[in-house]
Amino acid sequence: MKSRFFLMPAYALVISAPAQATVYLSVEQAQAVMFPGATFSPDFLTLTPEQMRAVEKASDVNVLTPQLKAWKVSGGGWFIVDQVVGKHEFIPFALAIDAQGAVKAVEILEYRETYGDQVRNASWRAQFSGKTKDAPLKLGGDIESISGATLSSRHITDGVKRLLATHALVLAHQD
Repeated sequence: MKSRFFLMPAYALVISAPAQATVYLSVEQAQAVMFPGATFSPDFLTLTPEQMRAVEKASDVNVLTPQLKAWKVSGGGWFIVDQVVGKHEFIPFALAIDAQGAVKAVEILEYRETYGDQVRNASWRAQFSGKTKDAPLKLGGDIESISGATLSSRHITDGVKRLLATHALVLAHQD
């Protein structure tokens, strides 16, 4: 009886480990950081198809889900939790919008990709402060790209742009 050896291709021997998720902030922690001392009233909404189309037209960014997780903030403003796709995985983030409709802060809640977590750098996220729905929010324009995190930085920029449009078209009318 002959013994047979089968050679496995090298790619079959490589075991791919799943990306480790790093949780930076819970929703409650992000609220406390972004609006210290404030109280929050949940105002979760389901956007209508018409609202989704209006947001997409205003922001030029696709709405991924009609579910909107937003909280009214005591003293004015809104706290919104959303997610965008990085390169392969979702990136949950929080957006704080002040009473005038400008970005107060952006926080990355969790990061699951194997690289590109530079989007969590405070100096990069600070670029969004003060931006309104009328800001261009263009990567490589008023928002700098991050080498090695291009897709994550582009998608977070698009997510902020989409949420500012959502605020202007939907949430601002509920204040």
